[in-house]
Amino acid sequence: MNGLLDAALANPWGTLDTVLDGPLHPGGTDATERLLDRADVDAETRLLDVGCGAGEALTAARGRGADVVGIDPEPKTDRAVRGDATTLPVQSESVDVLLAECVLCLTDLSAALAEANRVLRGGGRIALSDVVVENERLTVPEQLAEALCLDGARSRDRLLGHLADSGFEIRSVHDHHDDLLAMRDRITDRVDYQGLLGLMGERGQRTMDAIEGLETAVEAGDVSYVSIVASAGSSG
Repeated sequence: MNGLLDAALANPWGTLDTVLDGPLHPGGTDATERLLDRADVDAETRLLDVGCGAGEALTAARGRGADVVGIDPEPKTDRAVRGDATTLPVQSESVDVLLAECVLCLTDLSAALAEANRVLRGGGRIALSDVVVENERLTVPEQLAEALCLDGARSRDRLLGHLADSGFEIRSVHDHHDDLLAMRDRITDRVDYQGLLGLMGERGQRTMDAIEGLETAVEAGDVSYVSIVASAGSSG
């Protein structure tokens, strides 16, 4: 049974994909559509989706008539090419909207924002969503933190500060705490992790304690999820 836990934590995205059967971020496709609305994505938009995964957001943007391309370390759609947020394989000042859903917490934020500035046209927009952690004293075991995108998560104010320091002008900020709670409920409805971990002895109990502590933090708002739309400056 310990091997099952190791396998789940070694491939957290695959595990979540199996459990959720849909976009791997709070709010899913509905949240993506609202984010595209706020970023003014339409038939005149050239959109770059960084960390595009299976391409759900690309499909949503194409449905609006946008010209789209995805970037992913391991592309899973023919509309994507290999790359990451810090080394975007596209020309400078060639993109109207850069979309990054649950991506920037997994990379070097300063380098990623510098690349976003490089590829965005003047007046272009970055549309992002990400995990935020408001309690710096929150402690989560390393494997669990990595699996749940908490390793590189920042507070909402720090994330906004990084954007401002990188020359972006904040247009809108939305809280998705309710979406995060709903995603948690979907997972707990589909996986009896208490039963599974109860069969794994002391290690399972430690993991269970960590999950319960994390659930408390989510309930309290110490861990949440936000989306932000910000405009680039007059030049990349």
